[in-house]
Amino acid sequence: MATVIRMPEVLAGASEAAIQSWLVSPGQSLEVGQPLAEIETEKAVVEYAAETSGTVLQLLAEAGVSLNVGDPIAVVGAEGEAVEDVAPAAPAAEPTPEPAVVEAATPAPAAAVASAPPAAPAPAPAAAVADSGERQFASPLVRRLARERGLDLSGVRGSGPGGRIVRRDLDALPAAVASAPPAAAPAPVPSAAPAEATEVPHTRMRKAIARRLTESKSTVPHFYLVADCRVDKLLALRAEANATSPVKLSVNDFVLKAAAAAFVDVPEANATWGEEAVTRYSTVDMSVAVAIDGGLVTPVLRSVEKATLTEIARSVADLAERARTGQLRQHELEGGSFSVSNLGMYGVTEFSAIINPPQSAILAVGRATQQPVVDDGALAVGTVMTVTLSADHRVLDGALAAQWLAAFVKHIENPLGMLV
Repeated sequence: MATVIRMPEVLAGASEAAIQSWLVSPGQSLEVGQPLAEIETEKAVVEYAAETSGTVLQLLAEAGVSLNVGDPIAVVGAEGEAVEDVAPAAPAAEPTPEPAVVEAATPAPAAAVASAPPAAPAPAPAAAVADSGERQFASPLVRRLARERGLDLSGVRGSGPGGRIVRRDLDALPAAVASAPPAAAPAPVPSAAPAEATEVPHTRMRKAIARRLTESKSTVPHFYLVADCRVDKLLALRAEANATSPVKLSVNDFVLKAAAAAFVDVPEANATWGEEAVTRYSTVDMSVAVAIDGGLVTPVLRSVEKATLTEIARSVADLAERARTGQLRQHELEGGSFSVSNLGMYGVTEFSAIINPPQSAILAVGRATQQPVVDDGALAVGTVMTVTLSADHRVLDGALAAQWLAAFVKHIENPLGMLV
């Protein structure tokens, strides 16, 4: 019997996602564990592997359309098996539907709008398809293009899943469907030509970043601690190790190792806030901020306190590469109590980062610079790196955060201890 594959909850708590691209086609043989599709979530593009084997009989979801978790996306069964009627997945409902009157090309007088029955839209051109009265689905991009082209969407039947209006529907519209020209307006007052600008529609990732970080700054009581670290010994040790090791260590690898060692010294800081309790962790799982096209993701390193510097370097390189190619798995984007964000390679001296909920802290790492320092009462030149700890005051009090930061500085300034 054919099996219907449904949109998975690839990230905990996610209510919708979209197929970015299919990795199989109808008629193709499918094995358990074989990549089925690339699914775009709020955080990243992840590769979804098949959980059943057979022949791909039908693909029900169109790439690029948001769907609710649990909606049917494909049918798999025996080769040649008849497929029972399975309705294509309907697009996820938009959060705030736009009233039909807003989309009308020519605004009606206020009195007419008030007296008109709710189901009767503004008069449409004779050539337009009659409006069924049902709610239309169209992305903000399609609505914007329609406005720019003077097209009225009220009578357009979409060819996308669930009747959604997609861009090709606009391209196929005859001129007769165009909205009536608006009433003549007074001649505009001459003014300087505005600067050219281009609107870039928000991606799911950009919307998610905006929502989550706005929520973090609005609901999490941040406080900040800054420390300068002498890294002369670290840089010398790194150069010596990289001269002979096939795996090249970065300064960030030492930062991750020192952060994990600091949590071993101050285990009370390895915790997250919950509505009913603070959760403390026995292993150090931390996220690494990775910049990708259109945003950033934060894959998680597990049990960093047990890993060697070489293992950390390999893991970070692997996660970063797969983040940029959309091959991260669900579990690699979840968990952790702490993040590291390093902008030193861009010449940034210091900055403050926003906590990534539900984590309780993030360390912002700046570049190492040569500065005047005092050694045993004598002025000298040393290499100094500034770090800023952003902490959640619900979980970490000032003294506890200061203890953790002092432990971090101790380990970063004495890197030989991290080799043991």
